[in-house]
Amino acid sequence: MSARENRGRFGLLVLAALFIVAVILANAALRGVRLDLTENRLYTLSEGTYAILEDIPETINLYFFFSERATADIPQLRTYAGRVREMLEEFEQNSDGRLAIRVIDPLPFSEEEDRASEFGLQSVELAMGADPVFMGIAGTNSIGDQEIISFLDPTNETFLEYELAKLVQTLSVVDRPVIGLLTPLEMTAGFNQATQQLRQPWVITQQVQQLFELRTLPAGTDSIDSDIDVLMVVHPKDLGDATLYAIDQFVMRGGRALLFVDPYAQADSQPPVPGMSQPGGGASDLNRLLEPWGVSIPPGVVIGDDRFALTVTGFGNRPVRYLPLLGVDEGGIDPEDVITAGISNLNLGFPGHIETLEDASLTVTPLVQSSDLAGPLAAEELAFAQDPETLRASFTPTGETYVLAARLQGEAPSAFPDGPPPVPETGATVDSSRHLAKSDGPVNVVLVADTDILTDRLWVRINNLFGQQLTSAFAGNGDFAINALDNLTGSNDLINVRGRATYTRPFSRVQDLRRDAEARFRITEQQLTQELTSLEAKLAELQAQRQDGGNLLLSAEQEAELNRFQEERLRIRKELRQVQRDLDQSIEDLGMRLKVINIFLVPVLIAVLGLVLLTVQRKRRS
Repeated sequence: MSARENRGRFGLLVLAALFIVAVILANAALRGVRLDLTENRLYTLSEGTYAILEDIPETINLYFFFSERATADIPQLRTYAGRVREMLEEFEQNSDGRLAIRVIDPLPFSEEEDRASEFGLQSVELAMGADPVFMGIAGTNSIGDQEIISFLDPTNETFLEYELAKLVQTLSVVDRPVIGLLTPLEMTAGFNQATQQLRQPWVITQQVQQLFELRTLPAGTDSIDSDIDVLMVVHPKDLGDATLYAIDQFVMRGGRALLFVDPYAQADSQPPVPGMSQPGGGASDLNRLLEPWGVSIPPGVVIGDDRFALTVTGFGNRPVRYLPLLGVDEGGIDPEDVITAGISNLNLGFPGHIETLEDASLTVTPLVQSSDLAGPLAAEELAFAQDPETLRASFTPTGETYVLAARLQGEAPSAFPDGPPPVPETGATVDSSRHLAKSDGPVNVVLVADTDILTDRLWVRINNLFGQQLTSAFAGNGDFAINALDNLTGSNDLINVRGRATYTRPFSRVQDLRRDAEARFRITEQQLTQELTSLEAKLAELQAQRQDGGNLLLSAEQEAELNRFQEERLRIRKELRQVQRDLDQSIEDLGMRLKVINIFLVPVLIAVLGLVLLTVQRKRRS
């Protein structure tokens, strides 16, 4: 064995020894220390989560049911389960002993499996005849309340921290959140004077009542109780100053709000029939409040969209796409916000759009947007329904996208800077002792430029079976509204829990190499294409000069030209192959350097860090 080989083996042994020392020192000196070096701090809890964990009043038990044995051959699920377990441990460490975590493997036909089913956790059969797989979380508090995450989908890892924080906070609060509903529309159950029959509530209203305490506010209300968690305003039509002031001050005090404002609400009238002259929908306007906050919904303007337009029946029973009736798909829905994540489609009817004004004090985060094939339509022209085909023929997209729904956050001034408005009858003013000229903390508002999004006809089918009402959703409108309420009813801490984006850090150097190589490919390809074009032109010219009974006769010069091209083509092909080989070699060399850095250099750095920390600890003890 040569001296060079001996030195190489000795070097490998030294590096291996350094790696072992690094691990030992890291375990001794860095016990309990977590170092998050990811660019987006993916493994560090949000400040909102820390605050939620600090506010846990009594012990909460979380049970993570994961089918360890059944997923032995499914590395993707096992990897994600490890990620869930790590985050649960992080939660437990920062809960000051008020959060207890237990991991359970519910084997088939075991008591643990029965318990998972009793909690309502969902099992999934991943293969025919295979054991069912559980991967959910159940939580209980001291008074017997239960909350679950039925199945943890790895594709929703973005919101893992949010879902866990929400579950913990829900178990920390005893009472159901209160939703205050302010609307002139008949969204709740009642008696229809016109038909002399009982009026069924909207499906969205029923869903809200199942999950929250719904409190209907009277028309013309001049105060909003402080125990209301979220104010839901639907179609604020002809609101007086006293009501506007009540909404304003509710938001200024930190109250959260879900606002549906509509420049053309079909829910406020009979739906227009294409081709028939009949009045359209009523309009609502909240710009008196919105403009001081930095946003507005232009009155009398409806957004049409040639890409998202839904199909209706036009004249002659012909299907035609109706511009102001939108079916927004994933291309117009924000996948990163917890309200809209996982929603694949939303149907809107004659929506307006949200404009951000200059010097806006609030951060406006679009949740739903039009495509770039959209443009404004005058609501007054739609008051008498037109033929959808005629409307589409005269439509010209602006090339811009329009915000249809948005989240508003930040500090905001009151729309009533000078105090409460006077009472119309007497001219007296409301008690101004509690007046806030600006928000007391951050504003949290979700604004939607459409009311019809909540109507049954745009998102749900209703069937009656033996007196039972069965519903089936064909759009995500209900999920959107419930998600918004669910998010807003959480504390500001929960609202501020950031999503964990699935983050991939590309090797920029590798990408640069690929781009350079591709550029060279394109250049040579263009050269070859040009020569091919030139050759084809020459061949076409020769084809027109056929002689000798149709046989093509080539001169010596033409033969030489063809031979030159063939040789050039071979040369270019060889060059293309060489470029590919050079690219592969460059990437291989870079990969080798990265391996050396990750396998050897990182442990050395950890060892050095461990020695430094160990030295510091010894000095403190001495």
